[in-house]
Amino acid sequence: MNSSTRTIRAVLLAGAAVALGAAAFLLREKHQEAEAAVQNIQDQLDALDPATRAAVIARLTSDEVKKVHGDQS
Repeated sequence: MNSSTRTIRAVLLAGAAVALGAAAFLLREKHQEAEAAVQNIQDQLDALDPATRAAVIARLTSDEVKKVHGDQS
């Protein structure tokens, strides 16, 4: 293996490492955003009175069931 081949491999390996690091950073950032959104929803549900909260959860559940059954048809 000559020097230029080793250099090219080293550059490619370094580029792949940088890309992997950037992807990990973006994934971590998206995960934190998702956790914040879930916490926000949970806080809003907790702020509702019990009857309203039950109605909202029932509606959300019903909507999701309809989506699942619609996708299977």
